[in-house]
Amino acid sequence: MDYVYVTKENIEQEHICCAISNNSDVQVRSKKDWLSCRFEEGLVFIKSSVRGKCFIEYIPAKNAWIPIIGDTYMYIDCLWVAGSLKGYGYSSELLNMCIEDSKRKGMDGICILSSKKKTSYLADPKFLAYKGFRVSDEANNGIQLWYLSFKDSVSPKFKSCAKDCHIDELGFVLYYTNQCPFNAKYVPIIENVSKEHNIAFKVIHLDTKEKAQNAPTPITTYALFYNGEYVTNDVMNEKKFLKLVEKLK
Repeated sequence: MDYVYVTKENIEQEHICCAISNNSDVQVRSKKDWLSCRFEEGLVFIKSSVRGKCFIEYIPAKNAWIPIIGDTYMYIDCLWVAGSLKGYGYSSELLNMCIEDSKRKGMDGICILSSKKKTSYLADPKFLAYKGFRVSDEANNGIQLWYLSFKDSVSPKFKSCAKDCHIDELGFVLYYTNQCPFNAKYVPIIENVSKEHNIAFKVIHLDTKEKAQNAPTPITTYALFYNGEYVTNDVMNEKKFLKLVEKLK
């Protein structure tokens, strides 16, 4: 497999894998704008040269948009291989590229979010364990921080603000960033659905690194709370959301 490094210079010409290719689509535009501002902070985005969901995105943990402590680690935003590209070892290839790059840059290790059981939009814990990762911290909602250390060093941890995964507000509260392209389309949909059905719904857009690094949840790309308790990181469409509302009531 040949790989392409997406940079600020070529991002307009490259397909970013996890959304449709049309640059005028609100999802693609949102993601590309977010990525473009992160490259100068050390973000690396490597994708397959062929069309498909096969890529890795990582950044120094001190610049990651999640509440963790671990400045000497590299944080993997996303490692995703899906569809017809599964089963060929591409996940291992991409992970190894990240490991070697992180070592060259003097990092103590790499880390990534996962959970006890396979969860949507998070790394597979079985794959991580197979690759030698270990759990360094866990929030009250079961979200875990896994790490692979290159040397004897302090392991990364969640900030205290993200451990309880509890907020004081009632109704639905959604925290999200522009890191996930789907949010640009589906967050407004859920806002409109909530208004139509008179559902208490508040959106908190984590639009800076500082806001994301002090969020009340380890997952900042999409974290939905209800009556103060964390519910899901699964991006909601109208049907999913209304079904969830009925279930919780």
